Order: sequence, then C-alpha cells, then structure tokens
Amino acid sequence: MKTEILHRHSNTAAKISLSEEETCTTESGAMIAMSGNMSISTSTYKKGGGGIFKAAKRLLAGESFFLNHFQPSGGSGELWVSPVLTGDLVEHNLSGEKLIVQSGSFLAAASTVNVDVGWQGFKNFLSGESLFWLNLSGDGPVILSAFGVIYTVEVDGEYIVDTGHIVAFDETLNFSISKAGKSWISSFFGGEGIICRFKGKGKIYCQSHNPSSFGHSLTPSLKPRRQ
Repeated sequence: MKTEILHRHSNTAAKISLSEEETCTTESGAMIAMSGNMSISTSTYKKGGGGIFKAAKRLLAGESFFLNHFQPSGGSGELWVSPVLTGDLVEHNLSGEKLIVQSGSFLAAASTVNVDVGWQGFKNFLSGESLFWLNLSGDGPVILSAFGVIYTVEVDGEYIVDTGHIVAFDETLNFSISKAGKSWISSFFGGEGIICRFKGKGKIYCQSHNPSSFGHSLTPSLKPRRQ
C-alpha cells in the first residue's frame, strides 16, 4: 500500500495505490473515486469477519459502525479518499506500537492494522471529548485526518494541548486533564477551559482548528428548518 497526499493543507485528499494482494480498510463514506477493477466489501471489523462488539464500541467513540475494505483484482488499483471536514491528512506508519486516535480522525489503514476502541476514563468526559478513543496497532500505514492544518509535536518531558485540537498520540505518552489557568474561573472566562497535559516521550498529532468550537460558532447563524 502506497499513499500520496495531495492538495494540502485545506482540501486534502489521499491517493492510495494497492497491488492485487493488498487490501485497504477505510472509514465508511471516505471513498471519492477508485479504479474500475477495485472491489468493495463491508464488515463490522476485519475483511471477511464480524465483530459486532468491536463495531458497537466504535459507535461509542464517534466512528461509523461499518468499515469498508478495498482490494483490486487482475492487477494493481487506485483508491482516492478524503475526510468529511475540510482539512489536512497525514500518514503514520505503525511498526508494532500502538497509536491512540481521537474520535473522527481515523480515515484509512492497511489491512494489517488493527482498529480497536480503548477506554480513556472519566477524565476525558470532563474535557467534553469522547470517553472512548480508537487504538490502532499492528504494522503498516495509517491515514489520519484533521480539521485545518495537522502538525506534529515531539514530546520529551511535558507538553500541553487543548483537548479539541488533539488528533492522535503515541501510547508511550501519559496524559491528564486539568484546567488551563490558575483557577476554573480564569480558565473558562479566558476561553481556554480544559487542557490535556502529556508526560513522557512520544509524538502528538495536533489540528489547528477545533470542530466543536467551529460548530458552536455557526449555531447562532443557522435558521430553523421550516416544515
């Protein structure tokens, strides 16, 4: 599986090239276009297998119940994918480690990558984010999506990120939820609210825009739907 990321950073799409024996797994609805020899199968977990419990957990994490699997026949094939929100994509290559991915940021991966859901605890509930995040493990490329520009932070010690701007992070990092300012009053009136404090050594992918804040900013301008 080879990936080419194009039209960065605001209207990004990924061109995925697959050989005949390769399969790419994507989030439901991610496909833009594909070559004519590409076949699609849909399951709740891995290609050819079920996994209702795992699919149900993905729903709790804000992901789709089904995953799509693309495989070319009679030669190599191409697949184009993109996220729902306008923004950036990044490729992360797994080599046996685990990557924790925020809700809505998983787009596609090689079939050799396991897509599972992990419990992040009630500390995440306090941040206004999902209680469940995706755990990606195995070997192979993963494509992550972001709202706005995606950038990488290499942590060696301690680093603070606004909860709504987290895309993914290495499992080697520990995190805790805390207030942004010295007091809860200054944190919320200052507009920052709750932050995520990472400790350890590893990588964080961040997004420049917060989908939740963007949605709240649009709400007052939306007119009620007429029946």
